[in-house]
Amino acid sequence: MIELPTVHIPSGLPQADDDARAHGALVQAMLAERIRDAGGWLPFERWMEAALYAPGLGYYSAGSTKFHRDGDFTTAPETSPLFGRALARQVAQVLEACGSARVLEFGAGSGALAAALIPALQDLGFEVEYEILELSADLRARQRERLSDHAGRVRWLDALPTAFSGCVVANEVLDAMPAVLFRWNAAGTPELLGVALDARPEAVAPFRWATREAPPPTAAALAARMPALPGYQSEMNPQAEAWVRDLGRWLQRGAALLIDYGFPQAEYYHPQRLRGTLMCHFRHHAHDQALILAGLQDITAHVDFTAMADAALDGGLDVMGYTSQARFLMNAGLTDLIHAPGDDPAQRARQLTALNILLSEAEMGELFKVLAVGRGLDAPLLGFTRGDRRDRL
Repeated sequence: MIELPTVHIPSGLPQADDDARAHGALVQAMLAERIRDAGGWLPFERWMEAALYAPGLGYYSAGSTKFHRDGDFTTAPETSPLFGRALARQVAQVLEACGSARVLEFGAGSGALAAALIPALQDLGFEVEYEILELSADLRARQRERLSDHAGRVRWLDALPTAFSGCVVANEVLDAMPAVLFRWNAAGTPELLGVALDARPEAVAPFRWATREAPPPTAAALAARMPALPGYQSEMNPQAEAWVRDLGRWLQRGAALLIDYGFPQAEYYHPQRLRGTLMCHFRHHAHDQALILAGLQDITAHVDFTAMADAALDGGLDVMGYTSQARFLMNAGLTDLIHAPGDDPAQRARQLTALNILLSEAEMGELFKVLAVGRGLDAPLLGFTRGDRRDRL
Protein backbone atom coordinates (compact mmCIF):
# COMPACT_ATOMS: atom_id res chain seq x y z
CA MET A 1 0.00 0.00 0.00
CA ILE A 2 1.30 3.44 -0.94
CA GLU A 3 0.89 6.03 1.80
CA LEU A 4 -0.81 9.33 1.11
CA PRO A 5 1.19 12.56 1.36
CA THR A 6 1.30 14.04 4.85
CA VAL A 7 0.11 17.57 5.57
CA HIS A 8 2.72 19.59 7.40
CA ILE A 9 4.04 23.12 7.86
CA PRO A 10 7.23 23.62 5.80
CA SER A 11 10.22 24.88 7.76
CA GLY A 12 11.01 28.57 7.36
CA LEU A 13 7.48 29.53 6.30
CA PRO A 14 6.59 33.06 7.52
CA GLN A 15 3.83 33.45 10.09
CA ALA A 16 0.51 34.86 8.92
CA ASP A 17 -0.58 38.01 10.76
CA ASP A 18 -3.78 38.23 12.83
CA ASP A 19 -5.93 39.60 9.98
CA ALA A 20 -4.70 36.87 7.64
CA ARG A 21 -5.40 34.17 10.21
CA ALA A 22 -8.92 35.50 10.74
CA HIS A 23 -9.53 35.46 6.99
CA GLY A 24 -8.01 31.99 6.74
CA ALA A 25 -10.45 30.70 9.36
CA LEU A 26 -13.37 31.91 7.22
CA VAL A 27 -11.93 30.20 4.16
CA GLN A 28 -11.41 26.96 6.08
CA ALA A 29 -15.00 27.03 7.26
CA MET A 30 -16.23 27.53 3.69
CA LEU A 31 -14.08 24.66 2.41
CA ALA A 32 -15.17 22.36 5.24
CA GLU A 33 -18.81 23.04 4.37
CA ARG A 34 -18.14 22.21 0.72
CA ILE A 35 -16.50 18.94 1.72
CA ARG A 36 -19.49 18.00 3.88
CA ASP A 37 -21.91 18.97 1.09
CA ALA A 38 -19.94 16.71 -1.29
CA GLY A 39 -20.35 13.72 1.02
CA GLY A 40 -17.00 13.95 2.80
CA TRP A 41 -14.66 13.92 -0.20
CA LEU A 42 -14.03 16.86 -2.54
CA PRO A 43 -11.98 16.39 -5.73
CA PHE A 44 -8.82 18.46 -5.50
CA GLU A 45 -9.67 20.58 -8.54
CA ARG A 46 -12.88 21.72 -6.84
CA TRP A 47 -11.02 22.39 -3.59
CA MET A 48 -8.36 24.39 -5.48
CA GLU A 49 -11.01 26.37 -7.35
CA ALA A 50 -12.77 27.33 -4.12
CA ALA A 51 -9.52 28.15 -2.29
CA LEU A 52 -8.46 30.46 -5.11
CA TYR A 53 -11.68 31.90 -6.52
CA ALA A 54 -14.59 31.68 -4.05
CA PRO A 55 -16.21 35.15 -4.10
CA GLY A 56 -14.89 37.35 -1.30
CA LEU A 57 -12.87 34.54 0.24
CA GLY A 58 -10.61 32.87 -2.34
CA TYR A 59 -7.00 33.90 -2.75
CA TYR A 60 -7.63 35.79 -5.99
CA SER A 61 -10.98 37.17 -4.88
CA ALA A 62 -10.00 38.68 -1.52
CA GLY A 63 -7.96 41.81 -1.00
CA SER A 64 -4.47 40.63 -0.04
CA THR A 65 -1.39 41.87 -1.87
CA LYS A 66 -0.26 39.13 -4.23
CA PHE A 67 2.40 40.56 -6.49
CA HIS A 68 6.00 41.71 -6.21
CA ARG A 69 7.89 42.63 -3.02
CA ASP A 70 4.96 42.92 -0.62
CA GLY A 71 3.08 39.94 -2.05
CA ASP A 72 3.63 36.23 -2.48
CA PHE A 73 5.38 36.01 -5.85
CA THR A 74 6.84 38.10 -8.68
CA THR A 75 5.79 37.86 -12.32
CA ALA A 76 7.84 38.85 -15.36
CA PRO A 77 5.83 42.07 -15.99
CA GLU A 78 6.41 43.08 -12.35
CA THR A 79 10.13 42.37 -12.70
CA SER A 80 10.61 44.98 -15.42
CA PRO A 81 8.62 46.92 -18.05
CA LEU A 82 11.25 45.60 -20.48
CA PHE A 83 9.23 42.37 -20.62
CA GLY A 84 6.15 44.21 -21.88
CA ARG A 85 8.14 46.37 -24.26
CA ALA A 86 9.72 43.31 -25.89
CA LEU A 87 6.39 41.48 -25.99
CA ALA A 88 4.88 44.54 -27.69
CA ARG A 89 6.99 43.87 -30.77
CA GLN A 90 5.40 40.45 -31.18
CA VAL A 91 1.94 41.80 -30.45
CA ALA A 92 2.47 44.54 -33.05
CA GLN A 93 3.40 41.97 -35.71
CA VAL A 94 0.21 40.02 -35.00
CA LEU A 95 -1.95 43.16 -35.13
CA GLU A 96 -0.42 44.28 -38.40
CA ALA A 97 -0.85 40.85 -39.97
CA CYS A 98 -4.54 40.62 -39.11
CA GLY A 99 -5.37 44.30 -39.62
CA SER A 100 -6.64 44.82 -36.09
CA ALA A 101 -5.95 47.11 -33.16
CA ARG A 102 -7.50 44.86 -30.51
CA VAL A 103 -5.53 43.28 -27.67
CA LEU A 104 -7.23 41.03 -25.13
CA GLU A 105 -5.39 40.18 -21.92
CA PHE A 106 -6.59 37.44 -19.61
CA GLY A 107 -5.89 37.65 -15.89
CA ALA A 108 -4.09 41.00 -15.96
CA GLY A 109 -2.88 40.78 -12.34
CA SER A 110 -1.72 44.15 -11.05
CA GLY A 111 -1.99 45.72 -14.52
CA ALA A 112 1.80 45.84 -14.92
CA LEU A 113 1.82 44.15 -18.33
CA ALA A 114 -0.89 46.40 -19.75
CA ALA A 115 0.91 49.46 -18.33
CA ALA A 116 4.00 48.49 -20.33
CA LEU A 117 2.29 47.16 -23.47
CA ILE A 118 -0.03 50.08 -24.23
CA PRO A 119 2.63 52.83 -24.48
CA ALA A 120 5.11 50.47 -26.17
CA LEU A 121 2.53 49.63 -28.84
CA GLN A 122 1.79 53.34 -29.20
CA ASP A 123 5.50 53.95 -29.85
CA LEU A 124 5.28 51.29 -32.57
CA GLY A 125 2.38 53.10 -34.21
CA PHE A 126 -0.58 51.17 -32.76
CA GLU A 127 -3.37 52.99 -30.94
CA VAL A 128 -4.78 49.82 -29.47
CA GLU A 129 -8.17 48.91 -28.06
CA TYR A 130 -7.04 47.10 -24.91
CA GLU A 131 -9.50 44.69 -23.34
CA ILE A 132 -9.08 42.80 -20.06
CA LEU A 133 -10.99 39.79 -18.83
CA GLU A 134 -10.41 39.55 -15.08
CA LEU A 135 -12.34 37.26 -12.71
CA SER A 136 -11.21 39.01 -9.52
CA ALA A 137 -13.15 42.15 -8.59
CA ASP A 138 -10.29 43.14 -6.27
CA LEU A 139 -7.68 42.86 -9.02
CA ARG A 140 -9.96 44.61 -11.50
CA ALA A 141 -10.12 47.60 -9.14
CA ARG A 142 -6.34 47.65 -8.82
CA GLN A 143 -5.97 47.47 -12.58
CA ARG A 144 -8.32 50.43 -13.06
CA GLU A 145 -6.22 52.47 -10.67
CA ARG A 146 -2.90 51.52 -12.26
CA LEU A 147 -4.17 52.07 -15.80
CA SER A 148 -5.99 55.34 -15.10
CA ASP A 149 -3.71 57.19 -17.53
CA HIS A 150 -5.05 54.92 -20.29
CA ALA A 151 -8.68 54.99 -19.16
CA GLY A 152 -10.04 55.84 -22.59
CA ARG A 153 -8.18 52.96 -24.20
CA VAL A 154 -8.92 50.12 -21.77
CA ARG A 155 -12.16 48.32 -21.08
CA TRP A 156 -12.98 45.35 -18.90
CA LEU A 157 -15.05 42.45 -20.18
CA ASP A 158 -17.46 40.37 -18.13
CA ALA A 159 -17.51 37.44 -20.56
CA LEU A 160 -15.61 35.96 -23.47
CA PRO A 161 -16.10 37.73 -26.80
CA THR A 162 -18.28 35.98 -29.35
CA ALA A 163 -15.82 36.93 -32.10
CA PHE A 164 -12.34 38.44 -31.93
CA SER A 165 -9.58 39.40 -34.35
CA GLY A 166 -6.30 40.62 -32.89
CA CYS A 167 -3.82 39.45 -30.28
CA VAL A 168 -4.65 37.55 -27.09
CA VAL A 169 -2.17 37.60 -24.21
CA ALA A 170 -2.27 35.24 -21.22
CA ASN A 171 0.71 35.53 -18.88
CA GLU A 172 0.65 33.06 -15.97
CA VAL A 173 -3.01 32.22 -16.46
CA LEU A 174 -3.01 28.51 -17.30
CA ASP A 175 -0.99 27.53 -14.23
CA ALA A 176 -3.65 28.93 -11.89
CA MET A 177 -6.54 26.99 -13.44
CA PRO A 178 -7.73 24.22 -11.08
CA ALA A 179 -5.90 20.98 -11.85
CA VAL A 180 -6.84 17.34 -11.44
CA LEU A 181 -4.45 15.68 -8.98
CA PHE A 182 -3.84 11.96 -9.47
CA ARG A 183 -1.52 9.14 -8.54
CA TRP A 184 -0.94 5.55 -9.64
CA ASN A 185 -1.58 3.02 -6.89
CA ALA A 186 0.41 -0.15 -6.19
CA ALA A 187 -1.71 -2.08 -8.70
CA GLY A 188 -0.96 0.42 -11.47
CA THR A 189 -4.47 1.87 -11.41
CA PRO A 190 -4.95 5.66 -11.43
CA GLU A 191 -6.59 7.27 -8.41
CA LEU A 192 -7.80 10.84 -7.94
CA LEU A 193 -6.61 12.76 -4.92
CA GLY A 194 -9.21 14.75 -3.10
CA VAL A 195 -9.64 16.46 0.24
CA ALA A 196 -11.43 15.21 3.35
CA LEU A 197 -11.79 16.65 6.84
CA ASP A 198 -9.17 15.91 9.48
CA ALA A 199 -10.44 16.23 13.05
CA ARG A 200 -7.34 14.84 14.78
CA PRO A 201 -6.05 17.12 17.58
CA GLU A 202 -2.50 16.93 16.20
CA ALA A 203 -3.52 17.92 12.65
CA VAL A 204 -1.83 21.11 11.39
CA ALA A 205 -4.84 21.87 9.16
CA PRO A 206 -8.46 20.70 9.22
CA PHE A 207 -7.94 18.88 5.90
CA ARG A 208 -6.27 15.66 4.79
CA TRP A 209 -5.67 13.85 1.51
CA ALA A 210 -7.96 11.00 0.45
CA THR A 211 -8.28 9.04 -2.79
CA ARG A 212 -11.00 7.69 -5.05
CA GLU A 213 -10.66 5.47 -8.09
CA ALA A 214 -10.38 7.53 -11.26
CA PRO A 215 -13.49 7.28 -13.48
CA PRO A 216 -12.94 5.47 -16.83
CA PRO A 217 -12.67 8.64 -19.02
CA THR A 218 -10.04 10.13 -16.70
CA ALA A 219 -8.17 6.82 -16.46
CA ALA A 220 -8.10 6.56 -20.26
CA ALA A 221 -6.82 10.13 -20.62
CA LEU A 222 -4.03 9.46 -18.11
CA ALA A 223 -3.06 6.17 -19.75
CA ALA A 224 -2.69 8.00 -23.07
CA ARG A 225 -0.22 10.47 -21.53
CA MET A 226 2.07 8.32 -19.43
CA PRO A 227 2.79 4.73 -18.37
CA ALA A 228 1.47 3.39 -15.08
CA LEU A 229 4.12 4.12 -12.42
CA PRO A 230 3.00 2.92 -8.98
CA GLY A 231 3.47 5.69 -6.41
CA TYR A 232 3.81 8.40 -9.06
CA GLN A 233 1.78 11.57 -8.39
CA SER A 234 1.11 14.39 -10.84
CA GLU A 235 -1.55 16.60 -12.40
CA MET A 236 -3.44 17.17 -15.59
CA ASN A 237 -5.58 20.17 -16.38
CA PRO A 238 -8.74 19.50 -18.42
CA GLN A 239 -10.03 22.98 -17.55
CA ALA A 240 -6.99 24.70 -19.08
CA GLU A 241 -7.18 22.43 -22.11
CA ALA A 242 -10.87 23.29 -22.56
CA TRP A 243 -10.01 27.00 -22.30
CA VAL A 244 -7.41 26.69 -25.08
CA ARG A 245 -9.73 24.55 -27.20
CA ASP A 246 -12.46 27.15 -26.83
CA LEU A 247 -10.17 29.83 -28.28
CA GLY A 248 -10.91 28.21 -31.63
CA ARG A 249 -14.58 29.13 -31.25
CA TRP A 250 -14.13 32.90 -30.98
CA LEU A 251 -10.61 33.73 -32.25
CA GLN A 252 -11.43 34.44 -35.88
CA ARG A 253 -8.05 35.79 -36.94
CA GLY A 254 -4.90 36.53 -34.98
CA ALA A 255 -2.83 34.79 -32.34
CA ALA A 256 -2.87 33.97 -28.64
CA LEU A 257 0.44 34.20 -26.77
CA LEU A 258 0.37 31.82 -23.80
CA ILE A 259 3.25 32.46 -21.38
CA ASP A 260 3.73 30.20 -18.39
CA TYR A 261 6.03 27.79 -16.62
CA GLY A 262 5.87 24.20 -17.75
CA PHE A 263 7.19 21.46 -19.98
CA PRO A 264 6.31 19.35 -23.00
CA GLN A 265 4.49 16.16 -22.01
CA ALA A 266 7.52 13.83 -22.10
CA GLU A 267 9.26 16.06 -19.54
CA TYR A 268 6.13 16.79 -17.55
CA TYR A 269 5.58 13.12 -16.78
CA HIS A 270 9.24 12.17 -16.56
CA PRO A 271 9.67 9.15 -14.25
CA GLN A 272 11.93 11.18 -11.95
CA ARG A 273 9.26 13.83 -11.34
CA LEU A 274 7.59 11.58 -8.76
CA ARG A 275 5.68 14.27 -6.87
CA GLY A 276 4.37 16.22 -9.83
CA THR A 277 4.54 20.00 -10.10
CA LEU A 278 1.96 21.28 -7.61
CA MET A 279 3.41 24.39 -5.98
CA CYS A 280 2.26 27.02 -3.48
CA HIS A 281 3.58 30.53 -2.84
CA PHE A 282 3.28 32.46 0.40
CA ARG A 283 5.32 35.60 1.06
CA HIS A 284 7.90 34.58 -1.57
CA HIS A 285 8.31 31.11 -0.05
CA ALA A 286 7.57 28.23 -2.42
CA HIS A 287 6.44 24.87 -1.06
CA ASP A 288 4.20 21.90 -1.94
CA GLN A 289 1.68 21.94 0.94
CA ALA A 290 -1.58 22.83 -0.80
CA LEU A 291 -3.89 22.06 2.14
CA ILE A 292 -2.49 24.67 4.52
CA LEU A 293 -3.00 28.46 4.47
CA ALA A 294 -6.23 28.08 2.52
CA GLY A 295 -7.17 31.37 0.88
CA LEU A 296 -3.87 32.96 1.92
CA GLN A 297 -1.49 31.36 -0.57
CA ASP A 298 -1.32 30.85 -4.31
CA ILE A 299 -1.69 27.28 -5.62
CA THR A 300 -0.41 26.40 -9.08
CA ALA A 301 0.54 23.49 -11.30
CA HIS A 302 2.99 23.67 -14.18
CA VAL A 303 1.60 23.61 -17.71
CA ASP A 304 1.67 20.55 -19.97
CA PHE A 305 2.34 22.42 -23.21
CA THR A 306 1.83 19.33 -25.36
CA ALA A 307 -1.71 19.06 -24.01
CA MET A 308 -2.29 22.77 -24.70
CA ALA A 309 -1.01 22.44 -28.27
CA ASP A 310 -3.24 19.39 -28.84
CA ALA A 311 -6.21 21.33 -27.46
CA ALA A 312 -5.51 24.20 -29.85
CA LEU A 313 -5.42 21.81 -32.80
CA ASP A 314 -8.67 20.22 -31.61
CA GLY A 315 -10.17 23.71 -31.62
CA GLY A 316 -9.16 24.26 -35.24
CA LEU A 317 -6.23 26.57 -34.48
CA ASP A 318 -2.66 26.46 -35.78
CA VAL A 319 0.26 25.95 -33.42
CA MET A 320 2.50 28.80 -34.56
CA GLY A 321 5.47 28.59 -32.19
CA TYR A 322 6.82 27.19 -28.93
CA THR A 323 10.04 28.21 -27.24
CA SER A 324 11.59 29.31 -23.96
CA GLN A 325 10.86 32.75 -22.56
CA ALA A 326 14.54 33.66 -22.93
CA ARG A 327 14.66 32.76 -26.62
CA PHE A 328 11.31 34.45 -27.30
CA LEU A 329 12.37 37.71 -25.65
CA MET A 330 15.73 37.73 -27.40
CA ASN A 331 14.04 37.12 -30.75
CA ALA A 332 11.73 40.02 -29.95
CA GLY A 333 14.75 42.30 -29.35
CA LEU A 334 14.81 42.55 -25.56
CA THR A 335 18.53 43.23 -25.42
CA ASP A 336 18.10 46.14 -27.87
CA LEU A 337 15.91 47.87 -25.29
CA ILE A 338 18.65 48.19 -22.69
CA HIS A 339 19.77 51.80 -22.40
CA ALA A 340 23.17 52.83 -23.69
CA PRO A 341 26.10 53.11 -21.23
CA GLY A 342 25.81 56.90 -21.18
CA ASP A 343 22.47 56.78 -19.39
CA ASP A 344 21.90 56.76 -15.64
CA PRO A 345 24.22 54.02 -14.26
CA ALA A 346 21.77 53.10 -11.50
CA GLN A 347 18.96 52.65 -14.02
CA ARG A 348 21.18 50.57 -16.26
CA ALA A 349 22.17 48.37 -13.30
CA ARG A 350 18.48 47.78 -12.53
CA GLN A 351 17.83 46.91 -16.15
CA LEU A 352 20.70 44.43 -16.24
CA THR A 353 19.47 42.79 -13.04
CA ALA A 354 15.99 42.46 -14.54
CA LEU A 355 17.48 41.16 -17.78
CA ASN A 356 19.22 38.39 -15.87
CA ILE A 357 15.98 37.38 -14.13
CA LEU A 358 14.03 37.30 -17.39
CA LEU A 359 16.66 35.44 -19.43
CA SER A 360 18.76 33.32 -17.09
CA GLU A 361 18.22 29.55 -17.09
CA ALA A 362 18.49 29.70 -13.29
CA GLU A 363 15.64 32.25 -13.13
CA MET A 364 12.70 32.62 -15.55
CA GLY A 365 14.47 32.17 -18.85
CA GLU A 366 14.16 28.40 -19.32
CA LEU A 367 11.38 27.34 -16.95
CA PHE A 368 8.92 29.75 -18.59
CA LYS A 369 7.78 28.95 -22.12
CA VAL A 370 5.79 30.77 -24.78
CA LEU A 371 3.22 28.96 -26.91
CA ALA A 372 1.58 30.78 -29.81
CA VAL A 373 -1.65 29.48 -31.33
CA GLY A 374 -3.84 31.22 -33.84
CA ARG A 375 -5.61 31.37 -37.14
CA GLY A 376 -5.27 33.18 -40.46
CA LEU A 377 -1.65 34.35 -40.15
CA ASP A 378 0.90 33.32 -42.76
CA ALA A 379 4.17 35.01 -41.80
CA PRO A 380 6.45 33.33 -39.20
CA LEU A 381 6.12 35.01 -35.83
CA LEU A 382 9.00 37.20 -34.68
CA GLY A 383 9.39 35.59 -31.27
CA PHE A 384 10.06 32.13 -32.73
CA THR A 385 12.48 32.93 -35.56
CA ARG A 386 15.24 31.09 -33.71
CA GLY A 387 14.94 28.23 -31.25
CA ASP A 388 11.39 27.14 -32.14
CA ARG A 389 10.74 23.89 -30.22
CA ARG A 390 7.47 22.72 -31.75
CA ASP A 391 9.18 19.48 -32.66
CA ARG A 392 9.48 18.67 -28.92
CA LEU A 393 5.76 18.96 -28.21
